[in-house]
Amino acid sequence: MSQLFSSDLIAVPDRLDAWYATAKQVCGDCRFHFPRRYLFQGSIERRRVGGFDLTRFASSPLSFKKFPVVSATSPDRCSIIITQLQGVRRYCQDRAVAVLGAGDTTLIDSGRPWSSDCSGHCARLYLRVPLWLVENRLRVAPVPVLPRILGACGLGATLFRLAGSLYEQAETLTPEQGMAVLEAYLDILAGCIGYGEVGALQMGRRAELCSQIEQFIEAHLAEPALNPAEVASAVGISVRQLQRLFAQKGSTAGEWIRQRRLERCRTDLSDPRLSRKSITEISFLWGFSDSAHFSRSFKTRFGVSPRMFRARAWEDSWSADKERLAGPGSLRQFRLN
Repeated sequence: MSQLFSSDLIAVPDRLDAWYATAKQVCGDCRFHFPRRYLFQGSIERRRVGGFDLTRFASSPLSFKKFPVVSATSPDRCSIIITQLQGVRRYCQDRAVAVLGAGDTTLIDSGRPWSSDCSGHCARLYLRVPLWLVENRLRVAPVPVLPRILGACGLGATLFRLAGSLYEQAETLTPEQGMAVLEAYLDILAGCIGYGEVGALQMGRRAELCSQIEQFIEAHLAEPALNPAEVASAVGISVRQLQRLFAQKGSTAGEWIRQRRLERCRTDLSDPRLSRKSITEISFLWGFSDSAHFSRSFKTRFGVSPRMFRARAWEDSWSADKERLAGPGSLRQFRLN
């Protein structure tokens, strides 16, 4: 059930007190400053998504300092995901500063003091999610302080649109549906953190992790049992995180393994030195366990059957050898050898 407060419904002399009382119910202890006290207008609408609070704040200029209502070690400590809907607003925490324009997103730790201010009318969404859940979905601890995720394009724009959709559809979603969408939202947020300004600090680890994954796959391609779960376990990450890394390559872990096996098979099929090995033997050597499945996959990948590819490759190799032997100086080279 949506809970709405609007200063338009309150007598002018009582607006600030009413705002303060409502904001305290949502945010806890805050100290507000209103540069235009008698012209103040604002609204607060609180909705629930997947069991968590999603609140829309809109107001004329105001600033505030927020003090935590839980300790830094409390299990109730939250991460507040802020989506700027309108206007420009500044957020400060632990000497970090993020200035958000419409569409931008950032993160605040509810376990530590923070402040915010703006010089004009603005609106923003606050999504309060348990810190442990954010750390789990982002696969990073501690969670970055005030990363600025730009909403102009790319994943940041997708994140912004999804936040708006969460708010608009909150009352139509069942708790299970809300949690499913929220998990998808946090996955996109994880991708944004990986590519954003703060993500640059983790790009080195990401590149190192990708290198470890590819090296492990290459070293175990011949093992038919090789699968995403085994790869993830070998490098110490979850299967979900593994799939996110491969999604950034435009693939899945399983598809990547299959493509690398097909590439190895193609190389061996074009090698005349392996002519004594059958096509089935070569496919089994690189981890395939079904010759019919291998043939279909090979033709889908390269547009020709393994048998036809091998015949063409050997023919091209023989033609190249004949041209080399028939070329200028070839007879002299042959006699010298």
